[in-house]
Amino acid sequence: MTALVIAEHDNASLKASTLNTVTAAAQCGGDVHVLIAGSNAGAAADAAKQIAGVSKVIVADAPYFAEGLAENVAEQVLAIAGSYSHILAPATAYGKNILPRVAAKLDVAQISEITKVDAPDTFERPIYAGNAIAVVQSSDKVKVITVRTTGFDAAAATGGSAAVENVAAAADVGKSAFVGREVAKSDRPELTGAKIIVSGGRGMGSADNFKILEPLADKLGAAMGASRAAVDAGFVPNDWQVGQTGKIVAPQLYIAVGISGAIQHLAGMKDSKTIVAINKDPEAPIFSVADYGLVGDLFEVVPELIKAL
Repeated sequence: MTALVIAEHDNASLKASTLNTVTAAAQCGGDVHVLIAGSNAGAAADAAKQIAGVSKVIVADAPYFAEGLAENVAEQVLAIAGSYSHILAPATAYGKNILPRVAAKLDVAQISEITKVDAPDTFERPIYAGNAIAVVQSSDKVKVITVRTTGFDAAAATGGSAAVENVAAAADVGKSAFVGREVAKSDRPELTGAKIIVSGGRGMGSADNFKILEPLADKLGAAMGASRAAVDAGFVPNDWQVGQTGKIVAPQLYIAVGISGAIQHLAGMKDSKTIVAINKDPEAPIFSVADYGLVGDLFEVVPELIKAL
């Protein structure tokens, strides 16, 4: 058995999600290979070959791989898929865009967002917003899997010495073209990779009130997040959303301020190592998952917390 991990990268470096996916691939048994499909992606390939547990890095280099267009990357995966028993990618927007195409072309059932490997053909994945865990067994010859990165520790980024193999790039499918990218810039850590997150909910009341959380986040070196209710109300941008339909996070510390704890939000952050909840409603569901809960008015509590820090 050999597993192929589709690396998420920007040609210059690997995304952290790739390291978690390598861990899941290793638990499937057998060797682990990593595919770098990119343009002038030598730096990403060099990073991949140093990952502990990786035995080979496969590099497909072509200008039309530069932006990671799903149609082209999927075609490259299909070109080498015959050598693998498992094909894995992180359950990020990148991986979720590529692997369904691969599974459809291979005529197999994709196994989505696994959080545990029980056996090479048996996996666990959350269903019903994380309220239940489904154990899924696949009889397909090739297992096509997206990996929920919060379910697996990151593989060591150094210590490996994998061989690097350059392969012929699959042809440009020509079904899509890269137009542009608008990237939100922030001095704070990226939400899914942050070790500390400060999130606000509907209880913040307005976009202006979210500003009282900024000094707290700055003191802690934290990323800023929000519940869907706060995003839907227009308090903060969409890319702050944590939850079932937002980003799945598992930081060392998650501080939920004015968040009631709807099931959809809990599904996105309940794997956090330590959860602190601040809410004036003692019956708020967020307290059921919190390690530390403080019942009080956030507009009084947060300034006091910042002062104490």
